[in-house]
Amino acid sequence: MILCCGEALIDMLPRQTTDGGNAFAPHAGGSVFNTAIALGRLGAPVRFFSGLSSDLFGDILRDELARSGVDSSPAAIADRPTTLAFVTLTDGHASYAFYDENTAGRMLDSDDLPQTQADALFFGGISLMVETCGAAYEALMLREAGKRVTMIDPNIRPSFIRDEAAYRARLGRMLAVADIVKTSDEDLDWITGGTDAAALLDTGARVVLLTRGAEGVTIVTRDGAVDVPAVKAQVVDTVGAGDTFSAGFLAQMQADGLLTKEALPGATLEQLATAARFGAKVAAITVSRAGANPPWASEL
Repeated sequence: MILCCGEALIDMLPRQTTDGGNAFAPHAGGSVFNTAIALGRLGAPVRFFSGLSSDLFGDILRDELARSGVDSSPAAIADRPTTLAFVTLTDGHASYAFYDENTAGRMLDSDDLPQTQADALFFGGISLMVETCGAAYEALMLREAGKRVTMIDPNIRPSFIRDEAAYRARLGRMLAVADIVKTSDEDLDWITGGTDAAALLDTGARVVLLTRGAEGVTIVTRDGAVDVPAVKAQVVDTVGAGDTFSAGFLAQMQADGLLTKEALPGATLEQLATAARFGAKVAAITVSRAGANPPWASEL
């Protein structure tokens, strides 16, 4: 079982009305939510922990989780609004304006933490950058890291960070206990001030996945590094691409029996590359269609 821990929100995606006017359509989203959805559609056993609203947008999120085979029972339900993210696209690349104050996801706290018997926990996204939810996710990761595989995708969004020093300190504590770190070129430069993914091994990680867009993924461990090429696709937009890659990687690692605290240290570079190739294949389908719409196993 994989427990995905982080934000769920409504992406307001740009659309045109029938008379040519500009509009926004609500779609379930959020970085960690997308990873959970992708895992569920791939057939991996997955649960989702977040703060979810009891409002109509929260209903959309819960319905999409259920439809995709994700167990949302660990989530904390609150009578607060749902986070909204208005999306604009430039040459297929997304930028976001978030409305997050006093939301169900934002106000999650340590009293809401679930008990879990999951083999692995996945963390990341904007939920780590704000209070009180950031502290809650950190507490959960630190509590479970000694006995379960933990993976983190910082997914840095500088415009969302209110207290950079506090966030860097939190990220440092979480990276110190993470088994797997997934990061982009841009995120790596923000975290370390450079482009050497091996620097994250010094924080304690066993596996670093450096995603480089159309150039693929570089896997870095203490045993060496290997490049995995991206799968060519006709790109519609990149929304959810990295989230889906993470899901594909985790799903394959679990299918191969490597996603446990005992098995992960023995994973070879070739086994990790196999998981990354599957992640790249899944991500290629996601970028070939609009929005974060991960594929079902049957589509592969």
